[in-house]
Formats: sequence, structure tokens, C-alpha cells
Amino acid sequence: MRIARIAQPDGLAFAAIEGEGDDLTAVEIADDPFSDPKFTGRKWPLADVRLLAPFLPPKIVCVGRNYAAHAAELGNEVPDNPLIFLKPNTAVVGPNADVKLPAVSERVDFEGELAVVIGVGGRDIPAARAWQSVLGYTIANDVTARDLQKTDGQWTRAKGFDTFCPLGPWVETSFDPRDVAIRTIVDGEVKQDSRTSLLVHDIPTLIEYISGIMTLRPLDVILTGTPAGVGPLSPGQSVSVTIEGLGTLTNPVSAR
Repeated sequence: MRIARIAQPDGLAFAAIEGEGDDLTAVEIADDPFSDPKFTGRKWPLADVRLLAPFLPPKIVCVGRNYAAHAAELGNEVPDNPLIFLKPNTAVVGPNADVKLPAVSERVDFEGELAVVIGVGGRDIPAARAWQSVLGYTIANDVTARDLQKTDGQWTRAKGFDTFCPLGPWVETSFDPRDVAIRTIVDGEVKQDSRTSLLVHDIPTLIEYISGIMTLRPLDVILTGTPAGVGPLSPGQSVSVTIEGLGTLTNPVSAR
């Protein structure tokens, strides 16, 4: 099921997205969409509603240097263990919302990523049962002020500006993420083009490692890392991250 959050004529709602291609329909969900969804019977063509970020994660755990080619392009070694950091949930925006470039940074980069949405959660989750703790998957852009990342040493400021975590367009609960194409396009030009099978640390390994440090709660999000090809964004551009079988997350870029 593709679960989205939408702005519809009467307000906000969760909805299941049904159909294929350009023929998509948002079918309203009455209550909690992430446990036992019940439908109200109301529906709208997707073109008649506005997609929002699917939900607000309690926390966003990110993984750095998890594609070897990306580590190499920035002159870094691949870490033996997952290199993790946090983004605040105030950085989250949805599809078609502006990524706003702060004046204090001279280079802000796109980083297209597969995002894992936690379902059951817990602590010390073994890799052998990590898949059972996953609710679904969505797409993320781990927007990064690259110059601030280098000067600060730690990454909180560089990764934490408002609008620096686009998520969407929906959560797909029936999806195999182990070997799918991931591609980032800026103004029609392909910038990143890789596959999730090239993750250095796979999803079960990440869940085991992270849950050994901090308890994972329902709807926490893990950003699994970005492939090679990252680069700067400028006001007026449009950045799209596409994951095969999952969808496309598009955001315009503007100055703050």
C-alpha cells in the first residue's frame, strides 16, 4: 500500500494512493493509516489534491559514506561501522515544497537517498529479524550545506536547516529495496545514478547497529546514504530523486 498525507478540499487527510502512471487516485483513510487502515469512501484524483510529507518522524537517523563511490568522491574512507548522525524533524518538507538555501552557506548539495520507515521498533534488534521491524519505504533528499559540514567538523548545522529533509511522495509498504535503481536529476540532467545493492552496510545491518545505540520508535526514519554524484543547488533549480518502483520526490530550490 502507498500511504500518503494530502491536503484535500476539506483539510488534511491520510490516503492510500491507488492506480498506476498518471492515473492515480487518493482514497481517504479514516484513522491511523499505519496500523489497520479504515477507508471513509471519499476519493479524489491525485491531481486535485496536494501531497505533503507522509508524516513527521520522531527522529531521523542518517548514514554517511554508505556508498563507496560517494565516500571516494569526497576524499573519505569507507567506515568499518555505519557512520550515523541525526537530522531534526523540523527539516522535513514534502513533495514540491521549496528547499531554501541559507545565506550563511556558499554551497548546498543534494543527496538522494532511500529512506526506511520503522514500524515495530525496539532496541537491540538483530539483523536476522530487522525486516520485520520495517513498516515501509519512502524517498529522501539529505540536503547538506557542504561548506559548513567541512568547517564545523560535526554535521548538525550543515544537515539541520529547515527544509533540508524532503520526504515523500508516500510510504510504500510492499516494496523490496535490496536492488533497485536510485537516480537524482537536477533541471533534467542526471546527477546520481546507482543501485541500492551497492550499499556498504545493508538495511538489516543498519537497523541492528542503530538499535544497539538508541531505541527505534514507530515512524522513525533511517536515511540509508547517498550514491556518488552529489553536487550544488542554486535558486530556481528543481531537484528530483527517483527510486525504481517507489516513485519520485521533486522539490524546487529557492533562496531563504
